[in-house]
Amino acid sequence: MSDKITLQTKLSYGLGALGKDFACAPIYIFLMFYFTDVAGLSAAFVGTIFLAARIIDAVTDPMMGVIVDNTRSKFGKFRPWIVIGTLLNAIVLVGLFSTHMFEGPALYLYAAAAYILWGLTYTIMDIPYWSMIPALSSERQEREKLVVWPRLFASLAWFITGTYGLHIVGVLGEGNQGDGFFNVAMLIAVLFVMSAFLIARNVKEKAAPANAKPAEKFSFKDVLVIIGKNDQLKALIGTVLSFQIANLLVGGFAIYYFSYALGNPELFPVYMMVAGAAEVAGVFLFPRIAAKLPRKHLWKMACGFPILSCIVLLVMGVMFPGNAFLIGLAGAAIKFGVGIANALQTVMLADVVDYGEYKTGRRSESVIFSVQTMLVKFAGAAGGFIVGVGLSVVGYVPNVEQTAETIMGLHFMMVGLPAILMAVSGFVYQRYYRLHDGFNKDEVETAAVNAKPVEA
Repeated sequence: MSDKITLQTKLSYGLGALGKDFACAPIYIFLMFYFTDVAGLSAAFVGTIFLAARIIDAVTDPMMGVIVDNTRSKFGKFRPWIVIGTLLNAIVLVGLFSTHMFEGPALYLYAAAAYILWGLTYTIMDIPYWSMIPALSSERQEREKLVVWPRLFASLAWFITGTYGLHIVGVLGEGNQGDGFFNVAMLIAVLFVMSAFLIARNVKEKAAPANAKPAEKFSFKDVLVIIGKNDQLKALIGTVLSFQIANLLVGGFAIYYFSYALGNPELFPVYMMVAGAAEVAGVFLFPRIAAKLPRKHLWKMACGFPILSCIVLLVMGVMFPGNAFLIGLAGAAIKFGVGIANALQTVMLADVVDYGEYKTGRRSESVIFSVQTMLVKFAGAAGGFIVGVGLSVVGYVPNVEQTAETIMGLHFMMVGLPAILMAVSGFVYQRYYRLHDGFNKDEVETAAVNAKPVEA
């Protein structure tokens, strides 16, 4: 395998992430708000379907990983599914933001079906997209350079969506939010499809050596072995899941927090604008930070910035309510950490692929990277479930002034809970993850020997 990745490949892969994340950012940032305040669904129901859909994903995401790893075509095993998944997901995206056109029982049935279908079709595209990374280069430094491009463009998509999303919805809907969300979905779908065809044209996995053995076929039963024997994958799951639940909990809850707890919805785009710029900076600076600091400290740094963000919001809420500077500082802190974490977790997954091949004797990029897709979706669903149920518990009522007890609950859900989850993520990483400098067979075997209890 050639280790050098061309600039054209990096740029095309990055632009693919731009289209892909333009398609998913509105789901994680605005879908809860769209369902509750535009379509008129109850918050508890929305949170429940978010979580129920992820139970389905627990089966379908690894299945898609198996399908991709078993694919043999002249276009490779990744690109065909990226194109197919994008076409399907683009159609479902438009359908999802048509939910407000329904009423009564049909509204609830349609919303549940559309959201579940969105998750299934997103899986078809997202798993092969990220699974390509180990197949593009076997060199860790090249992977680190490559992963900056999709993460940078993805952060840009989230920045634009969070900062200008509601404004664009208002413009395209001419004041009608339902029409605005639908028109935005149509525009995004076109850009999404264009980005997929760009990847299909310019991003190609490296051909296996001529004397290489034919790849083994995978079965769904193999997934249990692949995950079960890979202790570092399980450690990574615990680390990333708690981090991303906290991150997406903040992202999904921010619009309610600023609109109702602080009483100023205009602060939401300020927060998202500064946060988005900081996330881009975190991704961009990741290779330089990784080159200067020991790798084992990077994830703890990524967790520390969001905890700092929660402290800043707490101080702002108690001493300086509505202070734009502190709100911007809080947004910058959390998303700078998220930028580092997003870049780092993709590199860590590529390392886990190498480690898994050592443990099981089989290379399974797509099965292992299916875990990333499942984690992001499950984290978003868990965040949405917590927001939905939490809003109901604290007595939230859409489009009215909230009680003092409700506002207190909103503060805790925006500040206290994310900080706790970030601390849990740092603890799991410190306690269980070992591939800080990539996979090295000798180092892993030495660590395993040292970890064994000494016999009396």
